[in-house]
Amino acid sequence: MTFQWGVVAAFLYGEIALLLLLCLPLVSPVRWNKIFMISVWNRIASYWNKTFLTIILILIVLFLDAIREVRKYSTVPANEGGGRSSITAIDHIHMKLFRSQRNLYISGFSLFLWLVLRRLVSLITILADEMEVENNLKVEVAHSNEVARKCLEENEKLQLSLKDMKHSTGEHLCYVTNEKLSVEVEQLKTALKATSEALLQTRNETITVKKHSEELRKEYDLLLKEHDKLKQTGGASSKKDI
Repeated sequence: MTFQWGVVAAFLYGEIALLLLLCLPLVSPVRWNKIFMISVWNRIASYWNKTFLTIILILIVLFLDAIREVRKYSTVPANEGGGRSSITAIDHIHMKLFRSQRNLYISGFSLFLWLVLRRLVSLITILADEMEVENNLKVEVAHSNEVARKCLEENEKLQLSLKDMKHSTGEHLCYVTNEKLSVEVEQLKTALKATSEALLQTRNETITVKKHSEELRKEYDLLLKEHDKLKQTGGASSKKDI
């Protein structure tokens, strides 16, 4: 086996081992996803697509070369002398055909498993994300159920306490409330009566003050008139004396 086909065979064995490891149920998809999220993988993630395509191209070239070799050694050549061929030559051709078929299988399965491996890794990542979302939803649902259960229990306790209060202190509270309202009504009536009396007294005093001011104004007018008369009489007497 040449060096290149030895490398392809080792690559095929590595793919088989990795696929078996990924298919084992001992490691959950969430753990695989954590392994895929290691910082080392993040550093080489930018080169991953280029590497993937490069390996695919190499495997395709090797696969086509193996097909060419198989077609080349599929037919046994005949001699010019009567169709008899040497046993050694036939064995050599069969050996070449066997090697080309082996290389065809190695390159073909390597190419196929490389595509399967990439698809399996992407499916494991998607499944891990879905499992994490499901776990988060389960936690949220459990928390919501617990909160709802506590709310129902508190609501039932509150209803029971309200019923007990209605049965035990409902009539007493109504009686006390009515008594308070009656006292307040009486107080309001008394305050209203006192206010009315004060208002009536104020009106009477206002009327009295008005009457008194009218009388004073009339007296002032009389005094003014008398004063004017006295001035007139005083002026007349002074003229007679002259």
